[in-house]
Amino acid sequence: MTTLLIEDIGLLVHGDPAVAPETDTTLWIEDGRIAGVGTEHGAPDQVLSAGGLTVMPGLVDGHVHPTFGEWTPAQDAIGWIGNYLHGGTTSMVSAGELHIPGLAFDALTPELVLSIAITSKHTTGRMRPSGVKVNAGTILLVPGMTEEHFDRAHREGIDQLKFIFYDWNRLGDGEAQQYVAWAHERGMTVKMHSGGVSRSGSSRPAGRDVVVAVQPDIVGHISGGPIPAPDEDILAIIDEVPSAFLEICSSMNFRVTKLVAEELNRRGQLDRLTLGTDTPGGTGVIPRGMLRNICLLASVCGVDPVAAVAAATGQTARAHGLDTGVIAPGRPADLLVLGPITGSSARNGLECFAAGDLPGIATVLVDGVPLVASRSQQTPPPSRAVTWRQQAAAPRPATAPASGCC
Repeated sequence: MTTLLIEDIGLLVHGDPAVAPETDTTLWIEDGRIAGVGTEHGAPDQVLSAGGLTVMPGLVDGHVHPTFGEWTPAQDAIGWIGNYLHGGTTSMVSAGELHIPGLAFDALTPELVLSIAITSKHTTGRMRPSGVKVNAGTILLVPGMTEEHFDRAHREGIDQLKFIFYDWNRLGDGEAQQYVAWAHERGMTVKMHSGGVSRSGSSRPAGRDVVVAVQPDIVGHISGGPIPAPDEDILAIIDEVPSAFLEICSSMNFRVTKLVAEELNRRGQLDRLTLGTDTPGGTGVIPRGMLRNICLLASVCGVDPVAAVAAATGQTARAHGLDTGVIAPGRPADLLVLGPITGSSARNGLECFAAGDLPGIATVLVDGVPLVASRSQQTPPPSRAVTWRQQAAAPRPATAPASGCC
């Protein structure tokens, strides 16, 4: 058994809006999982002094478009997942492998979409690029699928499905609703592209009538990806699909993001909010996209920074059925150590988000392993440094990936 003690934590943010942040505490980690908060259990193999900085869960990007490993033809970029790791993202969920060269969106068949998902699940999803947990292999739902397609997907470990190219002229025949029922019987999560046409030009617009009729688990990029449905449709969706999570992405319409956040806040329903980047795509490659989402919510949209962090971590994980995003005993030690950059007036990570200041990341751990040991390559350093000590050799930071968009 390997053990890690994180000490000198100035502020601990749990990723659960119902749990208040803690000050001046410690974390005890055993074999990559959190074993205790504020407790110690003997002599650890490693000690990380957080230097009074903030510790929070690693970010969970609920909307990415992987293709093959770390290459994305959408931006002709290599190494993007490693850059996202340095931006604080430790887990990500595919919203469909859309960008495969030569993929004809007007000729998708049940066998083709299932084959793509299975291939992605067992290649990109298996390799954990740069150490990031990539839930790859999301089925793009198309007409004509049978229950056997869902059975095969379930046997292959696929648990995410998405409506984006589905023909909504068929809305009245009950097929889409049957897909949702089959998915739920197998423990799968159903996301729906909402709003106007995507970058592909081939997706189908989906406003109130479609979303309310289908009742997906997650309404994808409700405030735009890139453009949202009309305001009245969005307010109706919030009201008439009460069980759905509502996703905000970096490809957002900023005005409508504020509208959605304020409406959920007014209703006391911020626990329905999830975050993603909807990248790589037309929005680009944005390693700091999830941090920027938190800053926008907390500094402009009136969202308490604890709730904004939860939206980017525990809530997004829960919406997609992932066992991460929360700092609690038994959970994976997917963690960030971060704090104010020199020049910021903030005193901790939450104050950074409330002010709209980008925090500096010192350390990123996945399953308790320091993939970024003391200095992110995608943020300025925090004003205080972390230090490591252990009986064996000191951990080595991951090789810095190629620089990406900020």
